[in-house]
Amino acid sequence: MEKFALLARVEAKPGKENEVLAFLKSALPLAKAEPDTVRWYALQLGPSTFGIFDTFETEQGRQAHLNGEIAKALMANAAALLAKDPVIEKVELLAIK
Repeated sequence: MEKFALLARVEAKPGKENEVLAFLKSALPLAKAEPDTVRWYALQLGPSTFGIFDTFETEQGRQAHLNGEIAKALMANAAALLAKDPVIEKVELLAIK
């Protein structure tokens, strides 16, 4: 059962909203390739605000994701796409259905 999660919020630069949306959609195969990522969601929270929420059974899985290909790609493109640094929060899951 998942006990650990990450919640990341990213704010697109003006005019870069579609590129951020496309980037997030393109990251799905990378998430599927991570054996310790149980669930991975890409979200649109507002016109220029996006998010990623993912869950893990272990802290090691969560840490592997933080050091994985999605995070590397996001940070490599952050200066061009994002209005500010991503906000990434470690979340402890209390109940799941």
